[in-house]
Amino acid sequence: MSQELQVLLISAASIGFFHTLLGPDHYLPFIMIGKAREWKLRKVIALTILCGIGHILSSVVVGLIGIALEMQVEKLNWFESFRGNLAAWALIAFGLLYALWGIRRMYKKHHHGHMDKLQDSRNITPWILFIIFALGPCEPLIPILMYPAAIESVGALVLVTSVFGLTTLLTMTGAVLAVTYGLSFVNIRRYEHLGHPIAGFVIFLSGLAIQVLGL
Repeated sequence: MSQELQVLLISAASIGFFHTLLGPDHYLPFIMIGKAREWKLRKVIALTILCGIGHILSSVVVGLIGIALEMQVEKLNWFESFRGNLAAWALIAFGLLYALWGIRRMYKKHHHGHMDKLQDSRNITPWILFIIFALGPCEPLIPILMYPAAIESVGALVLVTSVFGLTTLLTMTGAVLAVTYGLSFVNIRRYEHLGHPIAGFVIFLSGLAIQVLGL
């Protein structure tokens, strides 16, 4: 293994970890939706992993197409930036709409209890989150890792991409587990009726953090 590849592998693991941990949108939406809907932890983790895979694979596909067509990395950066803005606005819109739906549901639950159960049985929230995450790019993956690795070899490209992807998934899952465990020590029963509005507001803020702070 060359020194360059070793550096790329260490970079892939480090960037995957910090990029995920410093981006609350990578784990807060799953935690809040899971809490609001009283999902079992394994369902929350399954959704986290599914969305994480979609999030990573979308950038991998874009990167592989760019490498195959010998496109300049600047062009791919522009496209990934466009996708990132689109995903951030989608997360903002979803969070806001979910919060409004939660407020409406909270005040009208006793009038439309049967309707709410029917709507819950056909819940599309997980798929909305999956689409948003698949739309959102892993910004550092292509310019910092995939293109330099491709210069080394195809094997290096596969290895570096795999390390980044695995680290990202493990960090997302670990963050969800850690925060969920921490919340288990907090008495939030008095706020349970506000679960859906709070979840939507937190998701809204997560999307806003991407747009305003660039997280």
